[in-house]
Amino acid sequence: MSTRTVFRITGSDRETFLQNLVTNDVARAKEGLVWTALLTPQGKYLADFFLLAEGDALLLDVDTGLAAGLAQRLTMYRLRADVKLEETKIAVARGTDETPKGAFPDPRDPSLGWRAYDGRSGEEADWDALRVAAGVPESGIELQPNESYPLEQRFEALNGVDFKKGCYVGQEVTARMKHKTELRKGLAKVRVQGAADPGTPILTADGKEAGTLYTQAGGAGLAYLRFDRATGTLSAGDAKVTFEGSS
Repeated sequence: MSTRTVFRITGSDRETFLQNLVTNDVARAKEGLVWTALLTPQGKYLADFFLLAEGDALLLDVDTGLAAGLAQRLTMYRLRADVKLEETKIAVARGTDETPKGAFPDPRDPSLGWRAYDGRSGEEADWDALRVAAGVPESGIELQPNESYPLEQRFEALNGVDFKKGCYVGQEVTARMKHKTELRKGLAKVRVQGAADPGTPILTADGKEAGTLYTQAGGAGLAYLRFDRATGTLSAGDAKVTFEGSS
């Protein structure tokens, strides 16, 4: 995956340092991949990434478009902690067949297969179609820095947040959203007849904005919706959109 950058994080404080910053339990990276995110103090998404323990280090696998900003933000938080962040040349491979030795299941959904960091070749697949079917948001598409809230983007359903791990940046806002009776907006699977550019507004029959259409594959799509308006006939440009559910 040429669109990914892998950092190696070393130093005696590496686990504690990240544990105080990210949405998931960093200790679980000793057992396999952990998907997590760094948020703003206001609880908004900045970057999502995978963590994996590697001996006396942690590997951090992030979208290349977010890598420089994430490294800068982590460096800002480091202060006097014994932590070193180093960009590597490690390539990320992934596949959908049975997880081979030395690879790790994608923690977000079993249909997304495995990821590996040992130089092996990956598998060609329609990753957008798999992601849409599983309801998994992507960095820079559904996940928008400084705009998205993790719970509205299905982070809880996709094993991306731990509510028992203690404090982290943005934790108070995330916890408040968790304890609401119901989210009124969020990522949802939709059926799409026709085609529309990612980012096209979704409108109700009477012209009210109901959300935004993003990734589409094989007649299905992911959309960010106001659930109270996502009924009846919806449109996104020339495409017809039908809400399928947010779970």
